[in-house]
Amino acid sequence: MNLSAIMADQMTGTREWTLKLIADLKGDDWTFQPGRGMGHALWLCGHLACAEDLLVNIRALNRPSVIDPVFGSHFAIGEECKSAKDHQYPKAEEITRIMAMTHQQVVDAVREMSDATLAEPAFGKDGAPHPHYSDKRGLLSHCARHEAFHAGQIATIRRLLGKGFLR
Repeated sequence: MNLSAIMADQMTGTREWTLKLIADLKGDDWTFQPGRGMGHALWLCGHLACAEDLLVNIRALNRPSVIDPVFGSHFAIGEECKSAKDHQYPKAEEITRIMAMTHQQVVDAVREMSDATLAEPAFGKDGAPHPHYSDKRGLLSHCARHEAFHAGQIATIRRLLGKGFLR
């Protein structure tokens, strides 16, 4: 198994965990916020789709985004998460559909990356060197860690909603 296949498998395994965490969310569960400005599951899932697209398609492969800019505008990186009372988010079904579509496209692209491509320099915003990763291997390895971090937030939200621990 080559490195790109290992990275794709890690991304898929982490996504499977995220999907388990959101599988029984219903109604207002999606937009429950533990505190003002803190992420809710709906925002976190939209953010995960947008971040995966940004890291893989735009930063690693220099391809256009597969996500509609209007959809992406709801989940801007670095902005405070608004409550569902203060912002009209896409429905959970739309967000999970975009998550699935983006993830499949991204994982397929990662599987096709050669070791030479993975060793190429990583770039951040506006083509500047990426501030945290010197190569695309580091950039792509961040995808699964990033999702695992936010899956932990979703797991905490679940517990605050009174939902059981998942394994």
